[in-house]
Amino acid sequence: MWQEYLFATSVEHALELLGQYEGRAQLIAGGTDLVLQSQRGECPATVIVDITRIPGLNYIQEQDGHIVVGAQVTHAQIAASSLIREKAPILAMACAQVGGPQIRNAGTLVGNVINAQPAADGAVALFALDAELEVATPEGRRWEPIAHVYRGVGVCTINPCQEMVTAVRFRSLTGACGCNYQRLARRKALTLPTLVVAVVLEMAGDAIKWARIAIGPVAPTPYRAADAEAYLIGKKAEESVFAEAGRLAAAKARPRDSLIRGSGEYRTAMVGVLVRRALAAAAQECHGRR
Repeated sequence: MWQEYLFATSVEHALELLGQYEGRAQLIAGGTDLVLQSQRGECPATVIVDITRIPGLNYIQEQDGHIVVGAQVTHAQIAASSLIREKAPILAMACAQVGGPQIRNAGTLVGNVINAQPAADGAVALFALDAELEVATPEGRRWEPIAHVYRGVGVCTINPCQEMVTAVRFRSLTGACGCNYQRLARRKALTLPTLVVAVVLEMAGDAIKWARIAIGPVAPTPYRAADAEAYLIGKKAEESVFAEAGRLAAAKARPRDSLIRGSGEYRTAMVGVLVRRALAAAAQECHGRR
């Protein structure tokens, strides 16, 4: 358990505090994961640096064709955002599924990403949106593709004891795009999913122009089904095509047997089912927008 709890007044102040404690301090925003980890003895930090009082990090904006979400924005704010619901509805769908109302009101999307759990609803949707993270360090700021920061279950390349993610950004979805989010879980609330599939695609006439398929937690990190995405380009939006894409996506799944989430064989089979359903629903949404 931590021994000191400090409040940062700016991003620079937060980085200064992290540097001052030389790896013994860690950032916190919503704390819905970190508090539990600390209680279980899984958080080695003895100093916690709270970023919730830093001005200018609680925003959802459209900038130069991107949607940008600040580090203090909660799942509930994203689920309710008219901008997100209009231009990146898949993220609103995913954030609306996180935990229960109390968790959604406290937990942040950025914290969800840094915790690096493959079952994180918001993170899987961000994979489908090809999102990037803005990382602040004492040397400056950089943008990192989300797929580059996941290295395993709970392992993130961004060190919260030295660096700070200040925002997430992704391209706005145009009127020609459709998306869908499928979630399989033992119950509808307050449980981690057995499987989630996030799909974004664009149609050109009757053919699929491009598609992004993100899947979790059936591998150590969320992943994009690249073979299925490549197969779909130029294909007609029909059931047999969606079924083959589901088969290709399932071939990349590596789920473990789990008493809570089911056998690996079952979860692999369900990847194909949920990808097929998500593609069909996303294509239907495209047709509806024409």
